[in-house]
Amino acid sequence: MRVFRFFVAATILLSLWTVSLAQSSGFDPSRMNTSADACDDFFEYANGTWIKNTEIPPAFTRWGSFNILADNNTDILKKILETASTSKASKGSDMQLIGDYYASCMDEAAIEKQGAKSLKPIFKQIDKMKNTSDLQNQIAEMHKAGLPALFGFGGSPDAKNSSMVIANANQGGLSLPNKLFYFEMDEKSKDTRVKFLEYATNMFKLIGNSPEQAAANTKILMDIQMRFAKASRSPVEQRDPQKRYNKKTLAELAQMTPNFLWTNYMAIRGVPAVQDVNIGNPEFFTEMNDMLTGVSLDDWKIYLKFMVTNSAAPRLSKAFVDENFNFYSKYLSGAKEQQPRWKRCVNATDGAVGESLGTEYVKAAFKPEAKKKMDELISNLFAAFKVRINGLEWMSDETKVKAQAKLATFKRKIGFPDVLRGYNGLKINRKSYLDNSWNVGKFEIARNLQDINKAPDKTRWGMTPPTVNAYYNPLFNEIAFPAGILQPPFFNPIADDAINYGAIGGVIGHEISHGFDDSGSQYDAEGNLKSWWTTEDRAKFDERASCVVKQFNGYEIQPSLFINGKFTLGENIGDLGGLSVAHTAYMKSLEGKPRPANVDGFTPEQRFFLGWAQVWATKSRPEAERQQVLTDTHSHARWRVNGPMSNMEQFSKAFGCKEGTKMVRETACKIW
Repeated sequence: MRVFRFFVAATILLSLWTVSLAQSSGFDPSRMNTSADACDDFFEYANGTWIKNTEIPPAFTRWGSFNILADNNTDILKKILETASTSKASKGSDMQLIGDYYASCMDEAAIEKQGAKSLKPIFKQIDKMKNTSDLQNQIAEMHKAGLPALFGFGGSPDAKNSSMVIANANQGGLSLPNKLFYFEMDEKSKDTRVKFLEYATNMFKLIGNSPEQAAANTKILMDIQMRFAKASRSPVEQRDPQKRYNKKTLAELAQMTPNFLWTNYMAIRGVPAVQDVNIGNPEFFTEMNDMLTGVSLDDWKIYLKFMVTNSAAPRLSKAFVDENFNFYSKYLSGAKEQQPRWKRCVNATDGAVGESLGTEYVKAAFKPEAKKKMDELISNLFAAFKVRINGLEWMSDETKVKAQAKLATFKRKIGFPDVLRGYNGLKINRKSYLDNSWNVGKFEIARNLQDINKAPDKTRWGMTPPTVNAYYNPLFNEIAFPAGILQPPFFNPIADDAINYGAIGGVIGHEISHGFDDSGSQYDAEGNLKSWWTTEDRAKFDERASCVVKQFNGYEIQPSLFINGKFTLGENIGDLGGLSVAHTAYMKSLEGKPRPANVDGFTPEQRFFLGWAQVWATKSRPEAERQQVLTDTHSHARWRVNGPMSNMEQFSKAFGCKEGTKMVRETACKIW
């Protein structure tokens, strides 16, 4: 599932949310376009009138079910934070941390007065560099402070020994979203590079460069980033866990990058003693090694200053914020205006001290009975997946045993963490928003590094409780569903089972299926990157996966802009597998019971698919559509509905779709 962090005015929220909660059946037929043919375009049939009548709020790049629910959560969080910011909470308490962080973000007068003064000490450090050794030390100091430069470094479980956290180094150094933005030659890509140069030039001006010097510095910056981009892997390549695993001893590292002293770097960072490091992309670090001496020190100073400024820009004075918004949000993604300050600050507080904020959110918005019901649904989906594995004609009994063993070891997280990690030692006050942000970064980075050489703490979450999202972690073999998503239209206590199984059931199935998609299926029951397949069965799986790749490659989002089937393969398998297993679970739940009555004129089977379709009711700006194709592993909303359903006999049977219609594929893709 994708993280959606978009917000809109409360008045729009209330008008839409009231309609949602007023539904006695959990689904509003007035959203549909019943003049459309369900067998031609089910997304349009289920959501067409809503799409036609909905205007994307100016501050949003898209608007849909995720956004409406996230906006509702934002209103709840605002009340919590306003209370916290006016309370006299004890130092170090959750209320003190979230209240002071939010208050510092809301203090625009102090932020304007500060301007870019906080950057000057870092700039002075950069200007003092006299040799390559100083450059390496500066890189380490910046990483220690959470400032991006050249590459990324941190601790995470060893992909081939998930019971131990190891050090990892990964490609980085870019300011555009990924490699494609530097080399694609279509008109939009070329224009994007021109706009980025204008943006970078304006940023250099804001930190005191003359127009001529700013333009010259921007060229130097782009030359460095182009070299990084050329050595980087593409988004498709980055999805391959085997390519990302390249464990090197310190001696091998020294041989690979003789110009970079890793032992000194790790000493400055405070990294525990290690024997080896996983290098995500060796080719990138080989190029970085050459650049350390091949690029002049003066040019590195220019690059580092921009990376600091660009990173800090959203938390600086209005001039920086506006420039950053105009390029990244307005130009790249299509937003017409910025979010209100309070919404940006709510989001920032959740990102900074989300465990503390989430603790208060759960008290206000999450009920124990929701967790209990969700737990039951998850158990039903696991049972259904077990049935589907046993029924696979293409998989041998030998591999089925291993698949069932992996399924049996899945862990689940629902709502919020059972064990709170806390923020003991984190310093937050009301003096400086930027300093608070940096303090959080330093704090989180330092304790991440202290995990190295230890067993991973599997009680930790990868999302905060208010998040409208869900995830699967292959290294822990776990699925997680934050409290934020366990609300309508995903999870609706007043809806009939058909709607809930199609909506949240499909989400649960999606996350389970990630353990068996093209990437997740390479991890075993213990979370290790280790094949549990026979050679023959893996070949059969790959053949079926290629069917999904071909299917989604054919979906045109805009003229000459197509979904990348390989890039989105994992999510597309998640949708296809998730919806299939959710349908099986729903059918199984009806066994031995009287058949449910039709609701709103639709059969239970039809309402199941309508439940999934309403989750993906989304309208996007053209810029956001393009950005999604290039940067997001998820397919566009229409094809998250039509794509998997057009492969399902259960769908065609429910709506009487015949061969030859668009929602019945001539060659159906079937995996799980």
